[in-house]
Amino acid sequence: MGFQYKDFIPKSFSCFKEGYSKNYLFHDLFAGISVGVISLPLCLAFAIASGVAPDKGLFTAIVAGFLISLLGGSRVQIGGPTSAFVVVIYATVEKHGYEGLALATLIAAVLLILMGLARFGILLKFIPFAVTTGFTTGIAFLLVFSQIKDFFGLQADKVPPTFLGKCDLYCQIVHTWNIWAIFVALSTLILIFILRHFLPKWPGPVFAIVLATLATHFFGLPIETVVSKFGKISTGLPYITLPFFSYELFKNVFPDAITIALLCAIESLLSASVADALIGTKHRSNMELVAMGFANIGSVLFGGIPATGAISRTAANIKFGAKTPVAGMIHSLTVLLLMLFCSEVAGKIPLAALAGVLIFIAWNMSELAHFVEIIKGNKMDAVILLTTFSLTVLINLSTAVQVGIILAAMDFIRKMTNETSVKIYKKLIYENNHESTQNDSIPYDLPEDLVVIEIAGPFFYSVADLLDEVLKQLDKNPRVFILRLNKTPLIDLTGLRAIKKFALKCQSKGIQFLISDLDEKYTKLFQKFNIEELTGLKFLHKDFDSALAYAKTINS
Repeated sequence: MGFQYKDFIPKSFSCFKEGYSKNYLFHDLFAGISVGVISLPLCLAFAIASGVAPDKGLFTAIVAGFLISLLGGSRVQIGGPTSAFVVVIYATVEKHGYEGLALATLIAAVLLILMGLARFGILLKFIPFAVTTGFTTGIAFLLVFSQIKDFFGLQADKVPPTFLGKCDLYCQIVHTWNIWAIFVALSTLILIFILRHFLPKWPGPVFAIVLATLATHFFGLPIETVVSKFGKISTGLPYITLPFFSYELFKNVFPDAITIALLCAIESLLSASVADALIGTKHRSNMELVAMGFANIGSVLFGGIPATGAISRTAANIKFGAKTPVAGMIHSLTVLLLMLFCSEVAGKIPLAALAGVLIFIAWNMSELAHFVEIIKGNKMDAVILLTTFSLTVLINLSTAVQVGIILAAMDFIRKMTNETSVKIYKKLIYENNHESTQNDSIPYDLPEDLVVIEIAGPFFYSVADLLDEVLKQLDKNPRVFILRLNKTPLIDLTGLRAIKKFALKCQSKGIQFLISDLDEKYTKLFQKFNIEELTGLKFLHKDFDSALAYAKTINS
């Protein structure tokens, strides 16, 4: 498929070209403001959980969120920091500092643009479901585990990035728990679940955080807040700053950059697909990847963190009536205005309340129902799922995804190998001189000294040795072999080598080797691989009838 410019036209351009009405503006304005209000505490929570200053989450929602809506390939996508990135960002910051994270994000942004231009949008949809469920559930588990400190009010200056490191630290500081922090966090979490059950259209996290903040402030509860832990929140965007670059840092952060790019691509396209299902549209996946690249460049230049499509905020945007990408742009402007005029109030939000919100978000993203469903299903899928989950928790996301995809590929090869077989057809002579063809799928009068070999299924490297077994199964060598390819949808390089090797073996034994049911693509491959030169043009046939007729004319 050639390059098509329509795949790289932002949805916002298409919407304005179609005509933007006052009715659309009203719906987009209401949805954008509503989602912007919801986003403020979430952006603070994601940034804090990621180990960076809280205002960096706001910078990301403002800059990256605006660019994602302006340039993206989805009609109602909301972009910004998300819970999926928390674990990755925290580990990167712990290893390389914010400078390392900024450079990794910039590299990831370039990779995303290249992926989009290379039309990889469709390919990312083929990542096995067991792999995505495994690492998504793993991220959710780590997100919950990372909030234990703030949920229970434990006293610690720093929390290790690894799961085992956190376990060790929590065991050491368990005695420092704060009853008021537990009360606020638990109350926030319970209130969100209650509101979701009885008032599903209300923004539960916002109401819960507002109540928790009011209670903490008026009753003077002795728990940590955003301002007591991190200082005042910024009241404006910082100046544009290029990330620090050195070759040594580039090498060190490149694996993290790949993880960020892959996670961003998967999350954004998944969010866009969810939006499509809800409003009946179709997103432009390649343009979405390009937009994510430019959005992350913008985020880094303004001191932000990695951004992608946010499924929950996108769903809320739709619920509030968004019609076009303008709603996403208004959402970003709303966050900007709230940061400018409400940062002092936001600074009083208790960290325990944010921990409760993040645990609720982790519960929503955990996909436990799908996790259990896969465990009860195919055994190999369960192995892939548990391996991906375990590696996400114990090592890192990048390793988990790589190993998960490799296991899935090996499972695919195993299945394809089991689907491929080599069948042998020949005339049998019984003691009563009754003649019969070994299989009814060859309704032909076969000569006694002719054997037909039929490859059923893909013929690639994992089944290339099947042809070698053919001669071993025969009592005596025939005069002619016919290799049928009518049931062979694919032949790879190793399959071609196996055919060539078999042709040479037949030649050494004085057996005539014919190939039938050749279509044009195979003929060209055989020419490039010198099989035609080895067998001769007259031994290559487009159908079985001509091959059989020619075989009967060959003298012994």
